[in-house]
Amino acid sequence: MSDQRPNPDELLANLPNEDHPLKRGVLKIFFGYAAGVGKTYSMLEAAQREKAKGREVVIGYVEPHARPETQALVSGIEALPVRESEYRGVRLREFDLDAALVRHPEILLVDELAHTNIPDSRHEKRWQDIEELVNAGIHVWTTLNVQHIESLNDVIGQITGIQVRETIPDQVFDSADELELIDITPAELMLRLKSGKVYLPDQAQHALQKFFQKSNLAALRELSMRQAARRVHSEVESARKKQAADKLWATSERLLVCIGPSPTTARVIRTARRMATALDAPWLAVSVDLFGTSAGKFAKDQIAEHFRLAEQLGAETVTLNGQDVSNTLLDYARSRNVTKILIGKTNQPRWRRFLTGTVVDDIIDGSGNIDVYVIQGDDEGRAVVRPTTDRTPSLSKHGILAAGVFVSAAACLNLGLSRIQFADSEANTVMVLLAAVAWTAFRHGRIPAIVASVLSVLLFDFLFVPPYFTFRVADAEYLVTFTVMLAIALVISTLTSRLKAQIESSHLREQRTAALYDLGKQLSSTYGQTFLSAAAGSKIRELCHGDVAIYLSDDAGAPELIFGHDTSIARHYNSSAVAQWVIEQNQIAGAGTGTLPSAVALFVPLMGSQRTIGAMAINSHSGEQLVDPENRRLLEAATSQLALALERDKLAIEASEARIQAETERVRSSLLSSVSHDLRTPLASIAGASSSLLLAESMNGETQKQLLETVAEEAARLNRLLENILQMSKLDAGASPPNRQWHVLEEIIGSALQRTEHQLRSHKVSVDIPHDLPLLFIDGLLIEQVFVNLFENIARHTPSASQAVISAVQKNDHVRIIVADDGPGLKAGSEERIFEKFYRSEQHAAAVSGSGLGLAICQAILKAHGGSIHAATRPAGGTEFVIVLALRRDTPTVVVN
Repeated sequence: MSDQRPNPDELLANLPNEDHPLKRGVLKIFFGYAAGVGKTYSMLEAAQREKAKGREVVIGYVEPHARPETQALVSGIEALPVRESEYRGVRLREFDLDAALVRHPEILLVDELAHTNIPDSRHEKRWQDIEELVNAGIHVWTTLNVQHIESLNDVIGQITGIQVRETIPDQVFDSADELELIDITPAELMLRLKSGKVYLPDQAQHALQKFFQKSNLAALRELSMRQAARRVHSEVESARKKQAADKLWATSERLLVCIGPSPTTARVIRTARRMATALDAPWLAVSVDLFGTSAGKFAKDQIAEHFRLAEQLGAETVTLNGQDVSNTLLDYARSRNVTKILIGKTNQPRWRRFLTGTVVDDIIDGSGNIDVYVIQGDDEGRAVVRPTTDRTPSLSKHGILAAGVFVSAAACLNLGLSRIQFADSEANTVMVLLAAVAWTAFRHGRIPAIVASVLSVLLFDFLFVPPYFTFRVADAEYLVTFTVMLAIALVISTLTSRLKAQIESSHLREQRTAALYDLGKQLSSTYGQTFLSAAAGSKIRELCHGDVAIYLSDDAGAPELIFGHDTSIARHYNSSAVAQWVIEQNQIAGAGTGTLPSAVALFVPLMGSQRTIGAMAINSHSGEQLVDPENRRLLEAATSQLALALERDKLAIEASEARIQAETERVRSSLLSSVSHDLRTPLASIAGASSSLLLAESMNGETQKQLLETVAEEAARLNRLLENILQMSKLDAGASPPNRQWHVLEEIIGSALQRTEHQLRSHKVSVDIPHDLPLLFIDGLLIEQVFVNLFENIARHTPSASQAVISAVQKNDHVRIIVADDGPGLKAGSEERIFEKFYRSEQHAAAVSGSGLGLAICQAILKAHGGSIHAATRPAGGTEFVIVLALRRDTPTVVVN
């Protein structure tokens, strides 16, 4: 009897979908394979139709495209004002998300789902804007080309030779409530392109030579249709499961081949492969393990071999557990919407098929709308003299003895109860004996339970039915009692043994699931290939009760032993060669397989999402563990988790290196840009002044002095630039630790003002330092450089006659120093960025010289002292830099005269 109860996981998965329309808006995508197929045009046409029906339709943003027929469809539909923003000197028009949320129309049109927003937007991508709109209950219509789907990015790049940068996650595409495919032939699209309906003539000609080649368009068209078909198939499958999960909807072909221990199954598998290829259909290879029975070693080996063959030919392999082969297979076939079942022809004698029936007959009788193909096996099956299967439970002497003990104990208990006249009725006697049968079945299985059933009937007849102590029966009615009692005992024993088998099977599945969960949890919190391999190797060693070795490919592609150096696998002479073959061929090999069977262990490839990164070798003390399909599947799942974890770790390292490289490149470019400009200006001045001095035959002393001063000033400027670069490199490398001594702050500030006297000659500078300010334990030269950089910053960024104020005050255990000016102040949001290397404010970059290193050096010096610096715009105007330096407890006392 099949179990028709619905899957609770599927019921729970459907609950959010039922509430979905009530809480969120509907996302509809007009989907095409290239620009110009008519996505925006079709969206606007549909919008006009909905508007004519009285629905509220508003345009959030539609790309202009300069196409008259498209622009004509915009008329008559309310359009939200776009948000204009300047980026890198260019005025850009952008979709206004906040205006759309405030307007909150019923249907909102937002073109170009994969668009990247300008940097000052709330979200980086437009699909994130649309997600927020849908969550707010607005129905959104948008457009998308197939090349913008993330998972197809590499494929399309290989086809077209062009890498698309703007992509959306597949989940966004899959979560769309409606999808409308907009399609025209490549020839028609190329004609539209040539006639100027897609791009301007110059752009169109360039596009025809690059992206819009006919072969590219045909491939993109196929990909878009496949994506749409996959989406439709998912919707059909979802509807089928909701309405009639037990019925077949033959919208597409799917094959199922029955896997058994018979050698003739190999031909059935090959036939299924040929049929699946001809129909372009997926196919499943399914085996059923019956509760309460166990297959022999030879049968397990055969089933494992057939599973390997099916996997090599491209099948999805599944092992089911059930009480009946035919019903289990048919229930699974209906749940997967299988249209054709392939099964091998039985070789049982006709009389036996008539008496007991066959799995083939049962499947044909219960198949309903599913087509069943019975395949005749090859002669290789008749040559096998060994038994192909052993479905009879093992007969153990211990179990038989236990059955006798339990039933005898029950009989003695009944005799004792009848003596004291506590329970001397025949019904109670039968119940006690049946309880002994059930206990025997639960403890020792079906065969001992059958023995207990027969023995309980015999003891009931011998001890409790007159005439006593003989097997003769005085009343013929007891024959019916014996028959019913035996039948009930056999049913109870069968059901109890099946229940025990189900419990054991569930417990085994629970252990495997828990093991995979623990492994995944360990791998998710571990980093580094050595630690990841050690964690996975230790866990798998516990599962298989044997040796485990892990090989990873090195830079040259050779296998390197990472885990299991002390195992027999590592000591075997050909293990590295087998690991190399497994990595190169991406196939299982070694012990228990048909490939390199002389190997000491089973080698499983570690397959990442992009390539095979290594191999895991398992040498179980029990060879049957590696043959069993379920154990093999567990090992493959574990190796898959390890492979993905190793790949994740490697990608994280590569991403970190890429970030470092990008930052290095950015710093290098900024340095070259800044230094080249700052070197060129003073060198030009020096060259001009020196040339004038050399070429001038007669020059008065004043002019000569001015030219020499220019040379000296520009040379000093060059010297400061080079000093800044050298000082920054030393600070970054930690090569110049502060040489701390006790210093008076006022003396350091005075020395810095003296060094910058020429730059600050047109500024008013006032200093307010208390005479009793404690001494500071600092590197005097470095802190003096901090003030020099700050004073030069004031000289460069404030107008002449500006005022600069330097003040200091003691606050508990630190000194707070403020350097303030009354200049234009800082641009909002730049308070932290001004301390970045090579950062130069946009409002001063063109007009003011400087390398952008001065404030970065200040911050690095103060950090080396355990202090800090931050900047802010003063309420009355201007900028103030606040320096905080800690005071030591052993600070000497300053004596003020």
